[in-house]
Amino acid sequence: MKINSLSVFILCLFFTAFSFAQDLGSETVEVVKPYTPSVSDAPKIKETPKITDSVNLEKRPVQYSIFSFPVASTFSPAKGRATTVERQRPPKLFDNYITLGFGTYTSALAEFYSNFEVNRTDNFGIFLNHNSAQGGIDGVIYDDHYYDTDLKLNYSSRNRDLIWNIDFGAEHQQYNWYGLEPTLASEIPDFEPQHNFYSVYTGGEVNWDKSFFDRAEARYRFFGDDQGSAEHRIRVKPTLELPIGGELFKTDLIFDYVNGSFDRNYFEEENINYSIMNAGLQSSLLVLRDDLTLNLGAAIFYSYDSENSDGGVYVYPQVTASYRMAGDYFIGYAGLEGELRQNSYYELAQQNPFVSPTLDIKPTDRQYDAYVGAKGKLSNSIGYNVRTNYTAEDFKPLFRANPNTREGEDYMYGNSFDVVYDIVNTISAFGELNFDVRRNLNLRLNASYFVYDTDEQQEAWNLPEYEANAMMDWQITPKWSAGANLFLVGERKEAVMGYNEAGEGEYTVSGISDLDAYLDLNAKLGYRFNDRLSIFARGHNLLGDNYEKWRNYPVLGLQVMAGATYKFDFGR
Repeated sequence: MKINSLSVFILCLFFTAFSFAQDLGSETVEVVKPYTPSVSDAPKIKETPKITDSVNLEKRPVQYSIFSFPVASTFSPAKGRATTVERQRPPKLFDNYITLGFGTYTSALAEFYSNFEVNRTDNFGIFLNHNSAQGGIDGVIYDDHYYDTDLKLNYSSRNRDLIWNIDFGAEHQQYNWYGLEPTLASEIPDFEPQHNFYSVYTGGEVNWDKSFFDRAEARYRFFGDDQGSAEHRIRVKPTLELPIGGELFKTDLIFDYVNGSFDRNYFEEENINYSIMNAGLQSSLLVLRDDLTLNLGAAIFYSYDSENSDGGVYVYPQVTASYRMAGDYFIGYAGLEGELRQNSYYELAQQNPFVSPTLDIKPTDRQYDAYVGAKGKLSNSIGYNVRTNYTAEDFKPLFRANPNTREGEDYMYGNSFDVVYDIVNTISAFGELNFDVRRNLNLRLNASYFVYDTDEQQEAWNLPEYEANAMMDWQITPKWSAGANLFLVGERKEAVMGYNEAGEGEYTVSGISDLDAYLDLNAKLGYRFNDRLSIFARGHNLLGDNYEKWRNYPVLGLQVMAGATYKFDFGR
């Protein structure tokens, strides 16, 4: 073991310090601090002063007494009573009602509804509606009467976890192809403008409360006419809803099938058959974040035309969003949505009852409808909604007048309409104001403006440039009520068809006809005698203008109708 000089030096220092500590003796240490006097150290004088006043007054004692006696009072406090809110008596509900009305142009209105309670959860209902007028339009030579009758039966059941209903109905409509030139009366003495539509339909709907199947519906309709046309349509749509991570995921399965036939086309006695199947899946995810509502979705469809052996796949966006920027006063919203829309003879005939039974039926490819807008309240009694849209559609149906062949069927004298399809892009602007002036008075105003761009057709036939509407509902008193509706439809373009002898002998568009804008005012007034009986008066086209909704088809002039409604329960 090696010991160096540094180690020896440290050991010597340690022993020296230890020896010094052992020899240290005891000493007294005094700490001197300078004296600083303060007021508290001064001596205090403790002496009571003497009073040398020559006048010394003594306080005299005060003696007093209270004289109390009872006072008679007639006041008696009443017990407090809480103020109660005066409750309105709920209106009496009846299971049945009947309405009858009659007016000018020998018009008639009839409605009947009856509900039967099968048990606590099940009900059976019957509804009958009839609306007709015997015609008599100024300047119209041929019969222009119409009527529409609809009978519907319904059975419904409401349980805790399951709600379902089924219905069955039948409808009969009658119209006339009276829209032809008066000069043709001598050329077609045996002209019979009347034609009939027939419809039978059934369907049902099921709603589940505690199931990922939210609801499902199925519909079937047969539609035909007295010209040998027939159409069958089946539509099935189940809906699934699943909560995923606090969000709602929704899926719709769609099956839409239409099959029909017409006895002939417009120019040749060759029948027209169509059979189109659309099957689709559209899903969306609903996201809620405070003031933001976002719906992220898409749809995919497969369409197959079995008559032409043609099919295709279509994909559409379905995205919507809204954001509350200032509570209920300003809500911005936007969307990008598309769909494959199935067209049918029934739907086209409801839009224009003067179509010829020679149509080409195709689905409409609505590629997208892009819109942005804002809605909200200007005050507690005024609401608003403004929006602008850009819509792109392929195979959009347009009603166009048929040419006058001067022979053939009763709809071949330029008095019926065909359906042509085209690519149509539409820019539109919409604005609406709602006024709740009082609890019993509501007023709504809206207007739309359209700009169309077509591909093959010269114009977007029979589509208006603008539309406006004003509606009012007023509960004047508990017994009196009133309402009004004023609507304005802008100018439309209609094709004039001519025979092209220089060409291939076909009918082509030889000119364009303008249909004037029109203004229509409707009003109603009602009086309620009691819970059961009430009367009403209605006025239609009060401005008395026989405007043309379709070319050569003027409408009924000023119409007035009066009637009554009676509510009742069987056995009461």
